[in-house]
Amino acid sequence: MNGEIENEKAKGKSGTKPANSFSHLMCRSPLWGVAGFLGCAYFTWISFGHVARNEYEWPHDAWTAATYMVWILLLAWLALDTRCLRERVVFSVLVINFAIGFGLTLWRNIPSADVRNVRIGTGALWALAGLVSLTTVGKRKGDPGESSKG
Repeated sequence: MNGEIENEKAKGKSGTKPANSFSHLMCRSPLWGVAGFLGCAYFTWISFGHVARNEYEWPHDAWTAATYMVWILLLAWLALDTRCLRERVVFSVLVINFAIGFGLTLWRNIPSADVRNVRIGTGALWALAGLVSLTTVGKRKGDPGESSKG
């Protein structure tokens, strides 16, 4: 009997599949928010490190462009699929960041001064994504997975 009740709770309004199956991707575990922060912090450091060392080269090969496109599609899907505003902001900022990188990959004769400015901007976007990803570490009351068993 309890199994039937649990199954009914897991079903969505249509009664066929769980509602909000991806309502919280990062909020499910503090690990994902911390991992997101650390990854973004690393790329922030890399981006600003290039500026500090006056390194303004950007790859312009097809593999780099394809890699950016895969990340853009994946992150856009995650941003559209999640129902959590905090996670949607993280994924959206990352989509913007990867879209900028994709654009630079296609722009073969970009001036070094522009690359410098973009590296500063993308470094700031990485930092923003890292900070927003920390907001997913704590769960709010009523989030899925927090219901008490009894």
